[in-house]
Amino acid sequence: MNEATGGIGDILTGGIVAREVDRGGVARGEAGHEAHEGAGGVCLNCGATRTGPFCQECGQSGHVHRNIVGLAHDILHGVFHFEGKLWATLPLLAWRPGELTRRYVHGERAKFVSPMALFLFSVFLLFAGVSRISMPDVTGVSKGVETAKTQIAREIDKAQDKLDHLKEKRADRLRDNARADVAALDLRIAEDQNKLDALRTALNHIPKDAVRVSQIKAGDNIYNFDVATGVKSMNVNTGSRDLDVQISHIKENPELYAYKLKTASYKFSWALIPISVPFIWLLFFWKRDVGLYDHAIFAIYSLSAMTLMVVGLIGLYLVGVNQAWLWLALFLIPPVHIYKQLKGAYRLGRFGAFWRMCTLLVMTTITSTLFFLLLLWLEAE
Repeated sequence: MNEATGGIGDILTGGIVAREVDRGGVARGEAGHEAHEGAGGVCLNCGATRTGPFCQECGQSGHVHRNIVGLAHDILHGVFHFEGKLWATLPLLAWRPGELTRRYVHGERAKFVSPMALFLFSVFLLFAGVSRISMPDVTGVSKGVETAKTQIAREIDKAQDKLDHLKEKRADRLRDNARADVAALDLRIAEDQNKLDALRTALNHIPKDAVRVSQIKAGDNIYNFDVATGVKSMNVNTGSRDLDVQISHIKENPELYAYKLKTASYKFSWALIPISVPFIWLLFFWKRDVGLYDHAIFAIYSLSAMTLMVVGLIGLYLVGVNQAWLWLALFLIPPVHIYKQLKGAYRLGRFGAFWRMCTLLVMTTITSTLFFLLLLWLEAE
């Protein structure tokens, strides 16, 4: 099931990206930088007769190239075309998101990055940023082995303290009476010394490639360590077989599972849009002048803004900004931004924008939970 759903995610995401990249290139009716072949001719794409440099039926340019210079031109044109729109879009998205949403919905689109292209761009940046601050240990070996070593080291300290105490007790007894019987103490000291030696040997022989529960024998004691999580194994029964399997995977290797969820969230991030739109619709279901398209554009621009905000905070974290300020920004910026976007996009009054903002924040918790459950379901075997 993982491979199938992963393939679907790749296909859908790839299709969206391809569509947006195509839009970023030479669009319908947009002049390139090279000379076109005449004002007429037959379109090589659809066969229609052109009456100008572009086909009036499909929009393809009359000039088509088959050389590397032309390919380089297309790449540079697409990059700078996107960049120019980006700098026209980002300031509005940050300071006047409602105006940006309203202008795009009502047809002013050529000068702005399309919402979906901006969303994919922001998700890509977020994935890169998160990967920068948390390089995953996909095997869980390093963390688990260190945990096992720490636990054995504690046992060594305890055994050493006990052995020192027995030796002091033996010395005190002989000091009081040189002929005292210390045979029992000598036996206990020998046993504890063997245990201590066994623990030290175990500490030096933990397999570096261990990824599952391992047993380490020290004297008559057997220590069970889960070198993937550092906790003793336990059985979980929630009543749902799929959920039990997911929990067992988390227990076996939490870092690997977190990495898999992070990758899945990147591939299926677009699912947040259809999950969010119905909740936004509930805030305006009685209004006939706004429809699902309007709500979708609102949701995509809002998600893009929140994603780019997190990217910015990650950047500030990497340059050493105090984490307290970053957490404060994370809690304060979203409500303010959502309020401004609601107020501007739907032309609401202060009270109307405020109560919808409060409701939408609660709904965000619900949509995030639904998205997380979707990822768990997609990752289930």
